Amino acid sequence: MITMIVGVITVVGLLVTRMPNANAIAPVLPADLQMPQGAMPQAVTMGAGWIGVVTTDNRILIFTPQGKLHQELVIAPLTGG
Repeated sequence: MITMIVGVITVVGLLVTRMPNANAIAPVLPADLQMPQGAMPQAVTMGAGWIGVVTTDNRILIFTPQGKLHQELVIAPLTGG
């Protein structure tokens, strides 16, 4: 029983110390993307022939693989209720 308790504590300890804080990880943008003035990335995704960036000011920016802004979509904020 003591071995099981030590094993569980070890596994939990490893998970806690090895798992990164998801909120502290900033999205990694390709170096050639030029974000519009004041836009801060919140999430990045890549597809076949495009790169999508969600910003903190409720926009989705679609870039070409060469880093040129192709399209900008404004997202209506969700209302509680």
